[in-house]
Amino acid sequence: MDRDNQTTVTEFLLLGLSGQSKQEEILFGLFLWMYLVTIIGNILIILAISCDSHLHTPMYFFLANLSCIDICFSSVTTPKMLLNHILGSKSISYVECMTQIYFFITFINMDGFLLSVMAYDRYVAICCPLHYSMIMKPKLCVLLVVVSWVITNLHALLHTLLMVRLTFCFNNTVHHFFCDPYAVLKLSCSDTFTNDLMVFTVGGLIFLTPFTCIIISYAYILSNVLKLPSAHGIRKSLSTCGSHLTVVSLFYGAILGVYMRPSSSYSVQDTVATVIFTVVTPLVNPFIYSLRNCDMKGALRKLISRPIVAYAQLQGTALANLRLHSVVLEDTASQLKDCDPRARKWDLGT
Repeated sequence: MDRDNQTTVTEFLLLGLSGQSKQEEILFGLFLWMYLVTIIGNILIILAISCDSHLHTPMYFFLANLSCIDICFSSVTTPKMLLNHILGSKSISYVECMTQIYFFITFINMDGFLLSVMAYDRYVAICCPLHYSMIMKPKLCVLLVVVSWVITNLHALLHTLLMVRLTFCFNNTVHHFFCDPYAVLKLSCSDTFTNDLMVFTVGGLIFLTPFTCIIISYAYILSNVLKLPSAHGIRKSLSTCGSHLTVVSLFYGAILGVYMRPSSSYSVQDTVATVIFTVVTPLVNPFIYSLRNCDMKGALRKLISRPIVAYAQLQGTALANLRLHSVVLEDTASQLKDCDPRARKWDLGT
């Protein structure tokens, strides 16, 4: 097709997960509920870790960052879908779509990098327990997070710039509830060879490096744990890794099935796997880490009970002040009667 005959796309249409109105209503309620639970659950984890001094350790520092990323990750895609449903619209502007792609790539890679950093933290804690405090210093923890942010933002910028250079013609219908990079690539009438090449080279490197680090870390952890003499020691060591392994399996299992192949093979069925790591994984992370962790459960109980205790103390203080004011008023009235002759005459009825 000649370039002169092409019409530049200024907006895209997000078809969502279902084309039927009744199913869309059900999905709207389900996504709204999952989004609210995701936001509230991850905020509670961040607050619990911030308020409890016993949780000011590298492991919980990384967990708080992961919860923050999960909040941002969910907020990139879900609110736009919910807003479009309320407004009765399916459109998203070209600029909004490219912005969504940029932050989607940033936060999905940040999830992977943080999961690999947490795996390294578990490796040091189990395999080098005597040197843990010397290795996992606060400066190193902050440096690991900062480097992860820099790498993921540069990677997202590269893919977004490659996407912007493409031409989109007549077809602007995205078979998804957000601007998934692969779904948008399929709509381009330009040659997407460079984009696919970058996905398999740079994207594969950025994506598989954290995954490889996780595999290596747990290989060392497993070999070290199997050397322990008692079964109790093995269970105790593996219990600290169980939550992390569950999240890693859920996150990477869905992503490997969707993005580690050419964009031309992307189908509507892949949207189900995409929902798992964009909506379900941020939702279940707070429950996985809190329900399997005694320290987190204790911190959450303190956080939730703190307003109740504060309210009870405030109510008790107010009641004590009220009683004190009542006693003071009674004493003042008694003194006035003793000092004022007219008050005494009034009491005698004269």
